[in-house]
Amino acid sequence: MTDEFDMTGKVALVTGGSRGLGLEIARAFARHGADVIITSRKLEACEAAAGEIEAMGRRALAYGCHVGKWDEIPGLVDAAYGRFGKIDVLVNNAGIAPTAPSSAELSEELFDKTVGVNFKGPFRLSALVGERMFAAGSGAIVNVSSTAAVSPSRTYPVYSGAKSALNILTQCHAMEFGPKVRVNAIMCGPFWTDIAKSWREEADKNSTAALRRIGRPEEIATTALYLASERSSFTTGAIIRLDGGNY
Repeated sequence: MTDEFDMTGKVALVTGGSRGLGLEIARAFARHGADVIITSRKLEACEAAAGEIEAMGRRALAYGCHVGKWDEIPGLVDAAYGRFGKIDVLVNNAGIAPTAPSSAELSEELFDKTVGVNFKGPFRLSALVGERMFAAGSGAIVNVSSTAAVSPSRTYPVYSGAKSALNILTQCHAMEFGPKVRVNAIMCGPFWTDIAKSWREEADKNSTAALRRIGRPEEIATTALYLASERSSFTTGAIIRLDGGNY
């Protein structure tokens, strides 16, 4: 059988790739033949994840970067191209969802941090990498969004707004970098990750989704592989909802 999602010879950059959904995506890409750049704020965690990728027989680069900080992103891009000479797939997965008692009590610092990681970072990184992908003649960008963008909660007003903006950015960049670069988003519902350990069991038990549970990390892998591979050659500007039917 042929590998429907063959990524042999491809290089993928995954933000927030040292844990949770990002690590699961990085693992899936490596299993299907890709070399992977893993970045997050904590270099040690990136190095551990990169070691796991290398144990699969793939090349990996660990790079510490706070994607919410505009000036740190060019260094990440330069390091990736310096090591591999190209980026075929960019996954903007890093995200944070802090809460505050009320909108009035939310600090400017927390507001800026939330928008920075969830929207400004993907904008800046996609702008720099997308431009190089276009010049190279091909590429795929996958943004990891959230159903909070379309089903907002009073608990996460800034996060919901940032993810909604990310959805629109996906479509804007699909037009800007097309026809050579495809840009899509995965709009995730709740997933069973270590990041969600304080609430995942209760959310799983009380889920009202059609599948009556929350997602497992490995269940994002095939969607990410589809969007990263040539199997989705006519898919761009799409927002794929991945939430088990939670309407």
